[in-house]
Amino acid sequence: MAEKLLVVDDQRNMRTTLALLLRAAGYAVEEAATAEQGTELGVTGAFDLIITDLRMGVESGLDLLRNVKRGFAPTEIIVMTAYGTTETAVEAIRLGAFDYIQKPFSEQELLIKVERALSRRRLNGQVQLVASEFREKYHFENIIGRSEAIRAILGRIVRVAPTDVTVLITGESGTGKEIVARAIHANSKRAEKFFVPVNCAAITETLLESELFGHARGAFTGAVAARKGLLEEADGGTFFLDEVAETSIQFQAKLLRLLELREVRRVGENMPIHVDVRIIAATNMELREAVRLKHFREDLYYRLNVARFVLPPLRERREDIPPLFAHFIAKYNKRLGKNVHAADGVVEAIMTQDFRGNVRELENRVEQAVAFAHSDVITIDDLVQADEPLHRTSPTPRTLAAVVEDAERQAIENVLHEVDGSRERAAELLAISPTTLWRKMTRLGIKDRV
Repeated sequence: MAEKLLVVDDQRNMRTTLALLLRAAGYAVEEAATAEQGTELGVTGAFDLIITDLRMGVESGLDLLRNVKRGFAPTEIIVMTAYGTTETAVEAIRLGAFDYIQKPFSEQELLIKVERALSRRRLNGQVQLVASEFREKYHFENIIGRSEAIRAILGRIVRVAPTDVTVLITGESGTGKEIVARAIHANSKRAEKFFVPVNCAAITETLLESELFGHARGAFTGAVAARKGLLEEADGGTFFLDEVAETSIQFQAKLLRLLELREVRRVGENMPIHVDVRIIAATNMELREAVRLKHFREDLYYRLNVARFVLPPLRERREDIPPLFAHFIAKYNKRLGKNVHAADGVVEAIMTQDFRGNVRELENRVEQAVAFAHSDVITIDDLVQADEPLHRTSPTPRTLAAVVEDAERQAIENVLHEVDGSRERAAELLAISPTTLWRKMTRLGIKDRV
């Protein structure tokens, strides 16, 4: 099938001559007399290449270029200009043009540039097809990115998932640890069984054992009936322990037994129960340091650290921000019944941000922007929260959890100051264990005083 080209030029003679030349070269060609007509045809993504003049009527070739690229159409674009300057060429390339050509030009020069542009279009089409099939085959719909780090993670998932080995996923909060865990489960032999996630930091230590291992009737006040634990419920499937470093040394000993013997004991019972589960654990803490400080069992660390995934923060893979941004725009347009898109320069602006909350923060900002946008165009102002600008030096609390965290941080820092940095004395004054104090300091980013 002949590749489809669109020629956009307000000068009829030039447009017709180009169309005849390109048809003679074997291409299927359509014509548009204005940038507005070219945009209407181009945003459909039906053309492999658009060749557009720069200066035309009300809208220019650069306007057409912006509109087509804004819609993420996979079309290559060559800009023609009789007013060629370095600034114009740089601007066209920056906006996504494949190349530019200055009038007057020879037939051979044009056909060479056309073939080069179409070669890249073919290659990109093959890559996108392979990527689409790859994601569909391996259930990677929610893992978005084009960085080398993301490609390496996807490759490791494909290799590790079928093996049934224990997996440890580390990375900052918001980097997508549970998404990776779910992808591993979806590609394992356990995919038809349950995936059971538990956030160890969200359940009090006294309830965590009962939740995971179950309990016998009368094991404690309120245990009016025997109950299976979540590990038994997950039998045959995958069990995801998020924030595993938040558990106590005593509880870690029971996790170790689970990994070594594949059995659990309900609270209040002595008879072990065999369970067949794959364990995937995750943490945002540095476990080697926790082991050194005796806050995490070394034997459990090595049991968990069989297949290790380290998820880099978003600031270290900024090339993933544009596809993530486009993904979240489409997601919340669909969910909220809207049809908004980003204004010029928005993606470039957000790529300069650190996103301390990583992908979770980016998604949150896009959701708010789509929900509260004043028009169908998202501006940089829509991405700036009223109480938290994009360029910030210290985050302003927005939620009760954030207020509580700030209060905890202030209290711990004040007490540490009073006792000259002694964690043991600080823990005593705060009426918590030294281990709990260390966990809170790690989570809140409080450093030991030197």
